[in-house]
Amino acid sequence: MSTSRAVPVTLAEIARLAGVGRAAVSNWRRRHPSFPERIAGTDVNPQFSMFEIENWLRDNRKLRKSTELEWLWPRFEALGGRDETGAAVAEAGRLLSGRENEVGKELPDSTRALIERVVDLGRREGGAQTFAFLLRRWLDVHVRQITTTPEPLAALMADLALGAAGGAGGAGGAGGATVMDPACGTGHLLVAAAEAVKACGAGAVTLLGSDRDPVLAALADARLRLADEGKRTRIDLRAGDSLRDDPFADSPADIVLCNPPFNERDWGYEELATDARWSHGLPPRTEPELAWVQHCLARLRPGGVAVLLLPPAVAARKAGRRIRGSLLRTGHLRAVVALPPGCAAPHSVSLHLWVLRTPAPGEEARAGGRLLVADAASRFPRSSAREWAPDWAAIGAFVREAVREAGSPQASAYVRQVPVIELLDDEVDLTPGRHIAPSSVDIAHRMAESWHEFTGLTASVGRTARHLAALDLAAATADTPSATTVAELARAGALTLRSGQQPPEESIRTGPSFDDDIPLLTVPDLLMDGEPRSWLAPGDAAACEAVIAEPGDIVVVGVTRAFSAWVHEGPPTALGPQLHAVRVQPEQLDAWFLAGSLRSPANARQAGTHTTSSSRIDVRRLQVRQVPLGEQRRYGEAFRELATFERMVRRTGSLGADLVRDLGDELAAGRLAGGA
Repeated sequence: MSTSRAVPVTLAEIARLAGVGRAAVSNWRRRHPSFPERIAGTDVNPQFSMFEIENWLRDNRKLRKSTELEWLWPRFEALGGRDETGAAVAEAGRLLSGRENEVGKELPDSTRALIERVVDLGRREGGAQTFAFLLRRWLDVHVRQITTTPEPLAALMADLALGAAGGAGGAGGAGGATVMDPACGTGHLLVAAAEAVKACGAGAVTLLGSDRDPVLAALADARLRLADEGKRTRIDLRAGDSLRDDPFADSPADIVLCNPPFNERDWGYEELATDARWSHGLPPRTEPELAWVQHCLARLRPGGVAVLLLPPAVAARKAGRRIRGSLLRTGHLRAVVALPPGCAAPHSVSLHLWVLRTPAPGEEARAGGRLLVADAASRFPRSSAREWAPDWAAIGAFVREAVREAGSPQASAYVRQVPVIELLDDEVDLTPGRHIAPSSVDIAHRMAESWHEFTGLTASVGRTARHLAALDLAAATADTPSATTVAELARAGALTLRSGQQPPEESIRTGPSFDDDIPLLTVPDLLMDGEPRSWLAPGDAAACEAVIAEPGDIVVVGVTRAFSAWVHEGPPTALGPQLHAVRVQPEQLDAWFLAGSLRSPANARQAGTHTTSSSRIDVRRLQVRQVPLGEQRRYGEAFRELATFERMVRRTGSLGADLVRDLGDELAAGRLAGGA
């Protein structure tokens, strides 16, 4: 087979197709002379002919029963870049939806043959499922280039819009509703809206969507048509820049849902300066999100509702205060909801939902009035960076109830109807947290829990401190045991040393984690708060041969600025560069003794290297005293107790700082009972 036409596959892809880890594939490559030669790539990241790999796996009885789609996907990736692959997936979806019976003649013969094969497979195994598989793979590959709205958040936005519009009766009435997304991407919000409107018992639904990226628009079109099993939905998806040249300028909607591009300076400021949509003022060049807000309002019918997902800065930036003030004065802006970090990209910030509504026929513009603010970010705080997966059931229930009944007892502590007059100051800051003060009951409850934990910790710290202080630290004697190094212990078979590595960028997930994801710990994580901020899927961790620290392993940090060593007691964790996993033979070494010995500052100084500005530690040169196993265990218990003492001291300090802050606030507010 000519290598010029061969479909290349990497070791990771071979591992996925064969249902094994990448280490197993590397082992096959070393042990079997018949393993195919690489056709591209490098020695570190080789690529092989998929045709030759498939034959080799079959000949060696290693070909697992996998779906035909898994073998077809590498052929899609071989078509070219993001746009070529996405266009082919969209074309397959278009044919599977029944719109056409023939592949586009403008496509290359090899692409047409691949699409025809997929369509034939989809008609046998289900068109919607086949397209969903291809779309998911495409999105996974290009996750850093394409922003999507998570399905639970899309469903929440659709529900809020329907609720504010008065359900199916308000959203278009019995004749159905028209839903628009002017920056539709691959259609997540429109899919959620169609499901929500139909669940309300509305009639036929009309879905209007546009995106300036024609590939995304084509994918969304195919997705929506395949989801419309009863063929009762009118679907109109077009490629176009909604701000500069709106393809639906004459098509009003009952509901507009939008997750617009963030922080884009080139949105059309100059050419749109006199546009009729800017009824609340020309958006400053630095406020593209407020251009999208006004665009969505301009596309609503009377009584229509828009829900947008926006970055938190839109609620507070000085440049946008005039437009925010106008939205408040006219009553168009009805609610601002702060979501917990991690709900959508970018996952490190608390994104906001803005709910807007135009007056219904016969209804006067609501001048003045109140703005509903809800602080789900404070209601569902993330205690550590590891907790990326939002509790969507709880968040959704809170937000729906908050918007529906702002005065309910359950929501009152984190929800408030703010008089507009309070907001119309020099800043017009609409950030919910600025306008919701925790109730005295909530503060008292939180402080009571903190005092209880603090009292218990101080008692434990005191007991542990007395025990550690009582240790008999005798002066060194002439028969001090000799020291050995980690390298010598490894050569003797007493331990194994594995060094962490940087996984491929495409394997790292920084968004919401799933239950079986493996945390990835890096030196920057340790320099912040010690919590991993990214994850690897189990299959990706195996494919890239990630070094996994299991409970009982010792983790050693190999850079001076973060140098430490500890016995790992958490879940299995992948280690990044300059982190090392040490696994001891328990019949020769005590893990706690070794970890405590390795982390000595004096040890780091003698094992340090200064060849770079980062001052790395040569872990193999770290020293440990040679003592019998029984003596190791005696010292190991002391090191374990010292580690426990360190954790308690840190937690006590954190709790103490919180208590000082909260108690100071309460005293300053004059809440000290008693007195004359």
